[in-house]
Order: sequence, then structure tokens, then C-alpha cells
Amino acid sequence: MKLRHEARAVAEAALEAVRPGPALERFLEGRLFPGRVVVIAVGKAAWPMAAVARKILGDRVTAGLVVTKEGHGGGELGPWTIVEAGHPLPDRRSEEAAARALDGVSGLGEDDVVLLLLSGGGSALMEKPLPGLSLDDLASLTDRLLRRGADIVEINSLRKRLSAVKAGRLARAAFPARVLTLALSDVLGDRLDSIASGPAWPDGTTSEEALAVARRYGLELSPVMEERLKEETAKALPNVEGHVIGGVSHLCRAAADEARRRGFSPLLLTTSCDGEARELGRLFGSVAREIVRSGHPVAPPCAVLVGGESVVHVRGGGRGGRNQECALAAARSLDGMEGVAFLALGSDGTDGPTDAAGGLVDGGTWRRLAAAGLDGRALLDDNDAYRALEAAGDLLRTGPTGTNVNDLALLLVEG
Repeated sequence: MKLRHEARAVAEAALEAVRPGPALERFLEGRLFPGRVVVIAVGKAAWPMAAVARKILGDRVTAGLVVTKEGHGGGELGPWTIVEAGHPLPDRRSEEAAARALDGVSGLGEDDVVLLLLSGGGSALMEKPLPGLSLDDLASLTDRLLRRGADIVEINSLRKRLSAVKAGRLARAAFPARVLTLALSDVLGDRLDSIASGPAWPDGTTSEEALAVARRYGLELSPVMEERLKEETAKALPNVEGHVIGGVSHLCRAAADEARRRGFSPLLLTTSCDGEARELGRLFGSVAREIVRSGHPVAPPCAVLVGGESVVHVRGGGRGGRNQECALAAARSLDGMEGVAFLALGSDGTDGPTDAAGGLVDGGTWRRLAAAGLDGRALLDDNDAYRALEAAGDLLRTGPTGTNVNDLALLLVEG
């Protein structure tokens, strides 16, 4: 139990280090805005980011819009409009949010500024289909790509071409006003054109690449959708400025620092993991066994860390998310081992369409499943990690964290 407590404490310290408040304060404090200021915050961390902006900018803000996932709002922010919308699939509230955003940036002048505060989840939370397409078209496309294991850059390369607010179109609507984007990155490589599908950034993908993604995943496209995908997006925007103020590398460095403080030698393997979730879990199990057997690649007591965003190919009918599936796969590999604990965590506090952030497992997880009369292998095959981890007492629940910078996987091995 002590090792599990240590793993959770490391994760909590890492999350605290990537909350957006301090970074946002450093960037906005003392910054001059000569004209009107419109604040639009979009994403799972939109509310805390907006709260900081309101505290610093005060009555210099002429209008504010906050768009976040249902349950991630923190209450009223004075006269600012707050919309809680659908995620991971857009809904009618997402359309309402996009309409409000486009209306809010219209009629601005060249001395005015749109402060765009972005975080992960924004692609679904703010959406307006281009003419000839419906919200159902976009939701269906996103769902099919998610189920087939597409990564976020692949998904966004398609849906940004079908949207009236993505791929720089919000910035075009705001012209000649300047658009300043401050983003928490949930995208590997911190690509501003992919965070929330780049509403105010030139698109770094091409229509040829988007069509290749559609072919790769065997998508059936309507004639209108195919024509839209063939249209090229903006490759330059004269009125934009963008900065990433937090990302997965910050999360992993903070976790490594906290692990070291607690007496574990940290080894950070990568901050750009993007493989299959269950394969990542199996890999961590193999690494744990190697550490115990030989002291390589790092001698215990140690912490092995990976950051990034894995994917899941959904073939079963169960519930879960990539971090829960990773944790359950690791539990199978760790079965019977003493002195090990493994945590897989979504930094936003939600993993898949569940109320869990991920899983925290150890060498006894698989046996606890058996004692509960459950077949862990069958549950894993059915993508039913939520049920398995709940039965074992190994679901990791944090609630909304106020940040969103990809995922953290952490293995602790005692000395």
C-alpha cells in the first residue's frame, strides 16, 4: 500500500506543476492591450485558464466566453458566458459555442485583441460544420477514427477541413484584430495547428495527407465530405501569435523531480509515446521484471516514466479508456510480483467516456480479479478495463484536474 501511495503522490505533484495558473499569470502580467480585449477559452482546462485571465485583465476584457467539457466548469465568472459541451463527440452545445465565438470576434478592429486560451478537448467542444455537412457527420467521423485507433493529429487533419472554426478560420473571422493564442498542449510535439484543431493557427497538414488518413482507416466518405477534404486550408495568417505554456514534457519532468525527492531514481524514457495502450502496459511489465532481475535499465528503488498519448483499437463492447487499458495490461504482466506499482493517468482527470482518470495497479491486481470471479484476460479482450479495475479496487479517480497535457505512465520499483 505504501508504494501505491507513493505513486499517487508523484502523480499529484506532477499535476500540480502543470496547472495553467502560474504560467498564464507570468505571460499576461503587465502585457499591454491598447484596444478591446475579447477572451475565448476552449478546452477541458478552459475554466481555470479563464479565471486567471479575468483576475489579471479585469475590466479590460469587453467580452468573455468559456467553453469546456460538461462538469469541468467552476461556476460563474461574472458576466462571461460559460458553455459546457460534449466530449469526445461534439453536440448541439458545441455548435452553440462555435456560433458565440464567431459572433464574438466579428466587427473587431486592428487595435483589438482576441485572447484565445486553448487546452485539450477543444476540437469537440467548439464545432460548426461547413455548409453541406451536419454535426452528425462530424461526430460520426470522429467516433470511427477513435475506435480504429487514429491518433489526435490524424483525427484533426480531417475534422479541421470540415469545420467553420478550425484550421485558422476563427482567426480569419477576427481579422483585422490580432489573435493571441496561449495553449496547454495535449498534442505530441506541441503543434499549435493541432491543439483544438488550430482555430487560430496556419494548418501544417495538407489535403493529400488528410485523404491518406481517410484511406488508411477505411472511412466511407460522402461526396460533400470528400470535396471538403480536397480543399486546402490556410498556410499563413497575418494576425496570429501563439505560445504553448504547458505540455507533457513539463508533466514528466515534475513527476521525475517528485520521485527523486521521495527516494526513487527516475528514468524518463520518452515524452512522445503514441503506441497501442495494452502494448505499453505489457512493456512496463517487462521492464519491471528486468529491473528486479538485473537492475537494468535503472537500479531500484527507481521510477520509470513515459509521457504521451497511447491509442486503443476498440474491438469489444466494454468500457474504459487508453490509460485504464494500459494499466490492466500492465497488471497482467506484473502478476505475482512484490514491490512494484504502476500508474497510468490522463492529466485532465478523465480517461475515455468514464469517470476515471486511469488505473493504479500492482502485482496483486490480477489475483484480486480472480477472487472477484472475473477473467482479466477476457475483460481486456472486450476493452472492459473499467469493470476490471473497479472490481480490483484499482481505478484511479481524480475528478477534473483543471489541466490537460497528455498522459503519464509511472512504474515504481522498491529497493
